[in-house]
Amino acid sequence: MSTVNTMRVIRQDVLGGPEVLREVEVERPAPRPNEVLVRVRAAGVNPTDWKHRATGGFLGEPPFVLGWDVSGTVEAVGIGVAAFVPGDEVFGMLPYPFGHGSHAEYVVAPVRALWHKPAALDHVQAGALPLVSLTAWQALVETAALEAGQRVLIHAAAGGVGHVAVHLAKERGAYVIGTASAGKHDFLRGLGADEVIDYRETDFTEAVKDVDVVLDTLGGETSVRSLSVVRPGGIVVSILPVGTRQFHEEAERQGVRAVRMLVDADRAGMRAIAGLAGAGRLRATIAGTFPLADAAEAHRLGDTGRTTGKLVLTVD
Repeated sequence: MSTVNTMRVIRQDVLGGPEVLREVEVERPAPRPNEVLVRVRAAGVNPTDWKHRATGGFLGEPPFVLGWDVSGTVEAVGIGVAAFVPGDEVFGMLPYPFGHGSHAEYVVAPVRALWHKPAALDHVQAGALPLVSLTAWQALVETAALEAGQRVLIHAAAGGVGHVAVHLAKERGAYVIGTASAGKHDFLRGLGADEVIDYRETDFTEAVKDVDVVLDTLGGETSVRSLSVVRPGGIVVSILPVGTRQFHEEAERQGVRAVRMLVDADRAGMRAIAGLAGAGRLRATIAGTFPLADAAEAHRLGDTGRTTGKLVLTVD
């Protein structure tokens, strides 16, 4: 049990499988100027968490505490914070990738990474939304400028980013085509997808033509192959920020745009997401919830690659 000056966190000291995650007690941080100390109530678990756990990714060698999604209550504010006061319910994404640490009882966040949690959302839903929603928003709205009537192909459409992207694309008035295994097709149609492709049985490059936008959540060869289904002047946005030069070279040859992006903490984006979610027009599907102490179990489920929607840690 943590004391008034300490907190429980899920930390790893070595890279590896879910078994490297341990609940430990550490000193509770204090907010600096323009920072907020948040009492965490829920925190999403994303593919980037289990990838960093296994490889170190952008973070390098442990020790570190993972977690970028957060929903909770403001415990204290640093000097100069005008947007929030203790007791406010907030949600947001910690700056990616180096602002990690929400898989804990408390986390310090820059004030501009957060927004007021809509009263209509519980903490589990609010803790599931930020990273995937900001990724989809920045890809489809800010980068691709998706408009009503346009056609968009979303890869891995039943995943965390994918299923929220389906919501957002339909909200923008787009015609949505999603790839997913056959067992997830009804789920995607329920979200409003207009067409669904079983990637195990069908080559999407043969089934899809002349789309305006492709949201690539897979990277690798999928990025390059997606260029062939885009109309001249269209765009492929990959949320995997690294890859071969072939992606851009082939795009130039075909007369389409190719963009790689990395999600960024953004207050304006969170405000837009809060507006949609608060009005019931954006929602994350929850694949499972786990107490903070069972973070390793959430990672084990995530590692299977078979979840539909989001995994969330809850903090009592």
